[in-house]
Amino acid sequence: MLKNARGARRTLCGSFAAALACAMSGCAVGPNFSPEPAPAVDGYLPGKLASPGAGRDGPRIAGQRFVTGADVSARWWAAFQSPPLNDLVRDSVDHNPNLQAAEGAIKVAFYNALAQRGLFFPQVTGNSTSADFLISNPGQVPPVPTQGQQSEYTLVTHQLTVSYAPDVWGANARAVENLDAQTENQMFELEAAYLTLTSNVVTAAIQEASLRGQIAATKRIIAIERDSLEILRRQLNAGQAAQADVLQQDAALAAAEGLLPPLDKQVAQQRDLLTALAGQLSADEITQKFDLAHLKLPANLPISLPSKLVDQRPDVRAAEANVHAASAGVGVAIAARLPNFVLSANGGSNSYNFAQSFAPGTGFYTLAASATAPIFDGFTLYNKQRSAEAALDQAEAQYRATVITAFQNVADALRALQADARSLQAAVHAEDTAKASLDIVQKQLNAGQVNLLSLLNAQQTYLTASVIRVQAEANRLTDTAALFMALGGGWPVTCSTRVWRDCAMGEEAASAAN
Repeated sequence: MLKNARGARRTLCGSFAAALACAMSGCAVGPNFSPEPAPAVDGYLPGKLASPGAGRDGPRIAGQRFVTGADVSARWWAAFQSPPLNDLVRDSVDHNPNLQAAEGAIKVAFYNALAQRGLFFPQVTGNSTSADFLISNPGQVPPVPTQGQQSEYTLVTHQLTVSYAPDVWGANARAVENLDAQTENQMFELEAAYLTLTSNVVTAAIQEASLRGQIAATKRIIAIERDSLEILRRQLNAGQAAQADVLQQDAALAAAEGLLPPLDKQVAQQRDLLTALAGQLSADEITQKFDLAHLKLPANLPISLPSKLVDQRPDVRAAEANVHAASAGVGVAIAARLPNFVLSANGGSNSYNFAQSFAPGTGFYTLAASATAPIFDGFTLYNKQRSAEAALDQAEAQYRATVITAFQNVADALRALQADARSLQAAVHAEDTAKASLDIVQKQLNAGQVNLLSLLNAQQTYLTASVIRVQAEANRLTDTAALFMALGGGWPVTCSTRVWRDCAMGEEAASAAN
């Protein structure tokens, strides 16, 4: 029996020694996070990547070239060579409240992680209490300096408490790891908000330019139809045209004029959007205005390698940080099922007045060590561990889905740009042909050799072709911006300054963009 007791004692001591050694060596239960490797692919599309090109037989249009392996500039919007656009993007980055909220979220997560680190150290608290007591029958209680049936005395207590919970199983280390991963996630959310904001500003500016181009095209056809109406009225006065023809042309003119108010409304609403993106109230409308003539199509388009995409896309990095946080959460759940050790010490003094607080004989102390372990909790902690493991599986699946979506976004943008070149060439050819046909019909109208139906058809065809050409130009610019966004926007991941605006918008980024 004595041997069994000694054996149990050795086992207990050995277990405590092993736990202490684990705590000193910094081991932690649960899986250790390891980033997923980049997808083993060479490109975004099957086969060799072909740059956007138009047919040789159609009208010449501006060309674009894919530069595989080149890095995206931090100030990618500067490739459109529009100083007003550069100024508006800078104003938006400086004043948009969504970016400021994202910065606040980083600070919240950062300070939560710092707070959790405090549990690595002993917790020290001090307490000083002075209490007045009124007692009856003092002879029935331990001796106190009182006299009479009812007496009053004061008890002054000063004490200092120190407690320390060794992180034996790495529960706190995993909790800190989890919060650090959440902080990292919020940093990538800031990058995503920055990329979304800059992309939205560029896209909204292109849309405003497109609407202004459609308004200009509509005004051109209105002027043509007004001239045709005047010709018909002169012919009516000369007896060479019917009243019905004049009325039909007048109706066509009114229909064309009716297209302007909706376009003007869309321009006004687009400017409200740009003003809001710039962090301003609608009454303080931005001063920048945009048209297609002052937005240059970038000729060389950098295409990052697929291995760099997962490092450049903020949504992919945020999903990776979520996996890291979930991995650490498994360790926290496992540690909760293991014994917990606490070392504590309490010392101080008791006296009947403050002057005697530190006199000999008033001091006291307590030293304690405790171990607490769950025995039966209805499988609560076990199921929490299973839940944490399921959350890790979920985060890993979401990461893979985010990577697939990122590659899809790049592939969609590349295919769109390849198609945009052919669409623009066809739209330019259609507009040129429609204008030539309309010029012929107008000459015939002046000579009285054409019927009204041919004139109306020619006018409507030219109007439609002009609007489609403007939209094709805008689509090409928009899809170029979409490609920059799909590639991650060139966030400066190697930036050393803590003020991220100085890095993303500073001189170094500007020189890289040029």
